[in-house]
Amino acid sequence: MIRNVARNVWQICGFPPSAVNAYPIEDVLIDAGIRWDRRMFFRALSGVSLRMVALTHVHPDHQGVAKAVCEKFKCALACHEADRAVMEGLEPMRPPTKPIRYASRLVAGPPRMVDWVLKEGDDVGGFRVIEAPGHTPGHVVFFREDDRLAIAGDLATNMNFITLRTGLHEPPGFFSVDPARNRESIRKLAALRPETLLFGHGPPLRDGDLWQRFAETRAR
Repeated sequence: MIRNVARNVWQICGFPPSAVNAYPIEDVLIDAGIRWDRRMFFRALSGVSLRMVALTHVHPDHQGVAKAVCEKFKCALACHEADRAVMEGLEPMRPPTKPIRYASRLVAGPPRMVDWVLKEGDDVGGFRVIEAPGHTPGHVVFFREDDRLAIAGDLATNMNFITLRTGLHEPPGFFSVDPARNRESIRKLAALRPETLLFGHGPPLRDGDLWQRFAETRAR
């Protein structure tokens, strides 16, 4: 499934709807699902002239078809330096918890060399890279100034993983390297006053005030 969610931004998601998301923006794909999503991504990206896959972070449900897409479209792969060794297969997924180890075996894609190391302030498809560590050491957010749109990865989720109901939540602690630092990153994004947020998990949030309130509660 692919649908337009903002100007020049599309959402790719499988089933259940919005459970695992990726976002083509112009000629860049932000995140890349799980390894079983290969056909879905190839269909969704048919006819697209893709130059890059850029990852918010390197977890099994975000890098699953990164290598396959890069090979098919002959495009580059980008992620933050702090997640680079994991993407290249030199280190295991983090944190080293049982859920991450199981997910790595079941849904992670193969490693691939990183062509471009993302850093604070880089421009990716008209979005500014914001370093937002905590969920993983190299987690980033992509932020577009003119309409205050944030592609927030797993900084938070906008759904309950058990009930699938919409609502803002911090990522489960066993999936995050440093939950306290992730809360700092939540507040860092709030300081930019985003109006629309797109997540790795859950539907779009089009209420910037709700994000501000969520961030404020993470300061307590």
